[in-house]
Amino acid sequence: MLSFTQRPAAMLLAALAFYGSNARAQKLTFNEKGISRPVLENYLNHAVTMTEFLAVDPYASDAPYPHKEDDIRLIHHLGAKFIGRAIYRWGGESVLTNKDYLDNARRLVKEVQQNDPEVIFQAALFEQISEQVNTIPIPGWAFKALSLPVENRHFRYQEMLNLKGKLVDHWSKGNSVPDITRQETQLWFMFLAGTYMEMGCEALHLGQIALIGMEDPALTGWSTFLVKLRAYAKDHTRHHWVLLDAHTPSGGMVVNGKSLLDFNSFPLRIKSVPEHPQQGILQMGFTDALFGRSHGGIAPSGWKAASMPYLVELDNFGISNHPGVPDTTTIYPWGFDEISWFYQQPEQYRNNWLRYAHAWIASHDTNGHLQMPVTRVVTLGRKMPRLKFRANTRSENCPDGMNTENTIKEIWQEANVKQR
Repeated sequence: MLSFTQRPAAMLLAALAFYGSNARAQKLTFNEKGISRPVLENYLNHAVTMTEFLAVDPYASDAPYPHKEDDIRLIHHLGAKFIGRAIYRWGGESVLTNKDYLDNARRLVKEVQQNDPEVIFQAALFEQISEQVNTIPIPGWAFKALSLPVENRHFRYQEMLNLKGKLVDHWSKGNSVPDITRQETQLWFMFLAGTYMEMGCEALHLGQIALIGMEDPALTGWSTFLVKLRAYAKDHTRHHWVLLDAHTPSGGMVVNGKSLLDFNSFPLRIKSVPEHPQQGILQMGFTDALFGRSHGGIAPSGWKAASMPYLVELDNFGISNHPGVPDTTTIYPWGFDEISWFYQQPEQYRNNWLRYAHAWIASHDTNGHLQMPVTRVVTLGRKMPRLKFRANTRSENCPDGMNTENTIKEIWQEANVKQR
């Protein structure tokens, strides 16, 4: 059987006694001049994935992610500082014109930050658009942010598509990957970014930048757009700065020695262990894992890094055609995406595995940081309903919680003690 690193009880008790005051002493501050590497890594060390925490869909017959109050409690109980993937669209773009949807997101941001103003929220600009973007009028500020003349019109789906037909209808009919070299795509992304900033988001995940940059190998389109995006953020975020990251299979977004991103991110890439049913491990060089491959450069904030810091997470990307099979050559642990594999494990194994993963990353690449799973979509079969992993401690306030919350807190507390 695999062994997982577990800390002695005495160390844990010391951490519990010390953690609160120490966390408060470490101010997580940044401003229009940027963010220092220590402050950034402090955020990354307290990062969680809380898929669509800010999304309260007024069109849904039932809330897609209920138990918001328990989620707020969890954020403060953990001491989470970076709330990843808190809001985004993957289709259904017309909801962004709904006042209740926008107001509910703003309310949740304010409620969390009233208790802890250091918490920042991340929205995502993903590699997907649907024809529903045609229903959304373009606000004047989006044109102005790109130095374009203001027009009275809606977004145009067709003008976001690659002119050679690359990745058109990639996801399904009428659901495509937008091309960053198209002006309409940049206009759409500026609208999304500005809308999320107005809600209170100060970090943006740019999704699969290699897909969106299908015609941008030199990153010219991305570079031009991100300069304008950062300029807009200076006047429309609390800290006058926006933290940018993306999935970087090539190791980063570096142009002339300068990183376009504040940090990189990628899935964990968990490898099946055939001789131990359902178990998975991390391994340097497995498929396209980012460990040891994050490119260096000058960060947007001005500091220099031999290797840019990065987040790794339990990603969700769908079920394979061989569920339950331990194929050690693919990115699907035991035939499932990472969070769906994790969801199916016994509670003790899940909690021990997080301890193992956190310790493994720390010992193999200090530039890496484990983004803890709190809320994420699970896919167990193509015809089965989509479930959700919830790290919350199971209670009347969150009956579908999976009791991972306290383990996450303990891991962070122990790490905090070691860093003293």
